[in-house]
Amino acid sequence: MKDKKYLLFDLDGTLTDPFTGITRSVQHALKHYGIIENDLNLLTPFIGPPLIDSFRERYHFSEEQAKEAVCYYREYFVEKGWCENKVYPGIPELLKHLQEAGRKLYVATSKPTPFAEKILSHFNLSRYFERIEGSSLDHTKMRKAEVMQSLLAQAGITEKGEAIMVGDRKYDVIGAHEVSVECVGVLYGYGSREELISAGADYVVPSVEALSALFR
Repeated sequence: MKDKKYLLFDLDGTLTDPFTGITRSVQHALKHYGIIENDLNLLTPFIGPPLIDSFRERYHFSEEQAKEAVCYYREYFVEKGWCENKVYPGIPELLKHLQEAGRKLYVATSKPTPFAEKILSHFNLSRYFERIEGSSLDHTKMRKAEVMQSLLAQAGITEKGEAIMVGDRKYDVIGAHEVSVECVGVLYGYGSREELISAGADYVVPSVEALSALFR
């Protein structure tokens, strides 16, 4: 896939595994509504989609309740959750190789930009990326397509055929296709093969090693 010059990466479930930080943050938020979830695995669906959507769909919160829940979520996430995270094995080496090969790397995530920047800096990954684009803290830019469209515009990427998105959930695939960009679905994150294929992923790879091979 040497024709792809611009590589856009999702963060959660693609570059890093955010399971503990995200699920504990959701657990913290739910306690404010008298909802006790002791099994963090039940909160895994919150990894990927916009938080507001997840609170509304999973717990039938109103729009205002969901926005309030996100504020409670951030109480924990800002203090502890952001660093309860780990880089997937092989990711630093992959990014280094791609950068040295002349590819332009970017991050497009539904996580708010300041949090994404902090996480990537903490793990010494920021140096590989030309730009880190996330959602806005005020909820005016939440959808993956909105994040990607902003990134493409800010980076001056007009030849969309030279760009490709890499992500682990259907939201990455759908968002990429909405802005006319192909998408690679990865199976080492939080989406299943069925989810990614149903969403129309152009490629599906099982591992970081397979992703590296795809870009050679």
